[in-house]
Amino acid sequence: MHFPLHPETPAEGISLENLFAGRGVNVAAMYERMKALMDEQGLPYSQRTHTYNSRLAQELGKWAETQGGEEIHDALYRAYFVDSRNIGDIDTLVEIAESVDLPGGSAREVLETRGFEAAVSADWARSREFGVTGVPTFVAGGFAMVGAQEYATLADFLTRAGAVVS
Repeated sequence: MHFPLHPETPAEGISLENLFAGRGVNVAAMYERMKALMDEQGLPYSQRTHTYNSRLAQELGKWAETQGGEEIHDALYRAYFVDSRNIGDIDTLVEIAESVDLPGGSAREVLETRGFEAAVSADWARSREFGVTGVPTFVAGGFAMVGAQEYATLADFLTRAGAVVS
């Protein structure tokens, strides 16, 4: 399910400094926390200076799933969180689609015609129904938990939600 994280972000992006201005957010500390969590899980993560509008990337991902291209999500993650690429730019998104063997022409058509706009809008509406306020958000058994969490915290959450965790 997709979520509108900072949907007001312009296509060209915005610096993290400007995004969090006046909100008391320590961007360097936020990066260090996320970097430590990602390192612990063996996931690549780089320091970004900007955030980009993810709406078109979500639409591309929704389309890719209909093409059997679930690996697009890893490619989008890498583009954004490792390579600091603008995932709001159509040309960039077409390159990412092609990098996972999806047809670039079809990807461009989906993005330019907004063929999966309604599907992502439905996801956004559903996320509001669940009360999602950030990503990632985990929802199970009537409980919700926001944010990147350690394994033990996730396991405890799932147990409280009624899942059998081994």
